[in-house]
Amino acid sequence: MDWLNYHQLLNFWLVAREGSVKQASEMLHVTPASVTIQVRKLERALGAKLLEKSGRGVALTEIGEQVASYASEIFAKGQELQEMIQGRPLGQPLELRVGVRDIMPKLVAFRLLQPALELDQPVRLIYQEGNMDQLVSDLSIHKLDVVLSDLPLDTRYKVKAYSHRLGESGIVFVASGPLAKKYRPKFPESLRDAPILLLTPDSSMRRQLDRWFSDQGFVPQVVGEFADSAMMKIAGSCGLGVLAVPTVIEDDVKRIYGLRRVGVPDGVEEQFYAISVERKIKHPSVLAIRQHSM
Repeated sequence: MDWLNYHQLLNFWLVAREGSVKQASEMLHVTPASVTIQVRKLERALGAKLLEKSGRGVALTEIGEQVASYASEIFAKGQELQEMIQGRPLGQPLELRVGVRDIMPKLVAFRLLQPALELDQPVRLIYQEGNMDQLVSDLSIHKLDVVLSDLPLDTRYKVKAYSHRLGESGIVFVASGPLAKKYRPKFPESLRDAPILLLTPDSSMRRQLDRWFSDQGFVPQVVGEFADSAMMKIAGSCGLGVLAVPTVIEDDVKRIYGLRRVGVPDGVEEQFYAISVERKIKHPSVLAIRQHSM
């Protein structure tokens, strides 16, 4: 039976996780040449090329992505074993590494995170935003514990991960005081002539609103499209147009941005998900998020 060399696997995994031979070598306190030698030995042992050049750095091959995913699980289990044997030091914060899809409303994201931050055990939150490609990549190599998204994981991502539905929220149109006063009467027909602010087409809310506008029988007068929901709210607070937000954060939006309700579109609902590499969640903070869903 051929045994896997875990030292070689560790060298490769750190290169995959850090995206750089140099950074991996610094973590291992060895030279970059030493790391490269170990990775090449692993490639020869497995009979497959795991890394390829990409600009000034390296990128994972298709099989490299799969090996990195397995390596992540192996070393995560090793960490769990150490913590089980040694016990977590009393009072040491539990680290929660969260990725949030950049287009997702941050007020919603924070509300979903609150149960994890209210545990009896101290929690150290490490938060990052990004597009789904980057977040799923980081999740697959355990740089993240969980990803929060307005969409479930797409099947085009060839990673072993699971979408846990956290809940849903209706949608409400809001606007600055003068615009809300103008377009609230005769809603939704009044929106036919209203300036509209929308998220970009890759968001779940945008896709549903496009269908809703079509069902109403008119094309909205879109005066702005935003990849950042916070910027869209700022534009709305300045009177640029009417926008839609999840009803679950309507009170916060009114208080923070001074926006007022215009109307509620029937049948439009946004859902939210926690994406993890575990089907059965073990991380206490991620479990809290899952159990205290909307």
